[in-house]
Amino acid sequence: MADYNPILNAPEGANKKDRRVGRGSSSGRGTTAGRGNKGQQSRSGGKVYIGFEGGQMPLYRRIAQKGFSNYPFKKEYAIFNLSELEAKFADGETVNKESLSAKGLIKKSATLIKVLGDGDIKKKLTVAVDKVSASAKAKIEKAGGKVVDSEKTEEKK
Repeated sequence: MADYNPILNAPEGANKKDRRVGRGSSSGRGTTAGRGNKGQQSRSGGKVYIGFEGGQMPLYRRIAQKGFSNYPFKKEYAIFNLSELEAKFADGETVNKESLSAKGLIKKSATLIKVLGDGDIKKKLTVAVDKVSASAKAKIEKAGGKVVDSEKTEEKK
C-alpha cells in the first residue's frame, strides 16, 4: 500500500473481477451457470420485458386509465429578480429577450421570461417581458421605470 496514489489508482475493492460462469463443474458455476435448469430465462436470448406476467394481461394494462395530465402543456419561465436587473442593466435601458440574450443571461430567445420582486431597484428601466410579478411592477414604477406588456408590443409588430 506504500505506492498507492489516489490520483492514479482506484481504491482497494473498487474493481472486482467478473464472475466467469460455465467453466466446469468444479468452479461452482458450471453446468447451468447459475441460470437454473429449464425455462425461458435459462435459454440464450430468453428475456422478458419489465412488467411481463407470463402471458397474463399485465397489471399496467388491466387497470383503467383515469385523469388528465397538463404536463405536456406547461410553460417554463426563465426567472429574473430585480436585484439581477439592477446589477446587469444601466439606467434607461430596456429589459427584453433581445437585451437579456445579448448580455448572455438567457441562451435562447424562445424562452419565456418572468421578473420577480426580490431585491431593490433604483434605475429607470423599461421592462418588456412575458410576466412581471405585482411586487416587481410596483418597485419598477416607484423607481421611475415602466412595465410594458410584451404581448401587446408583439401584436403591434
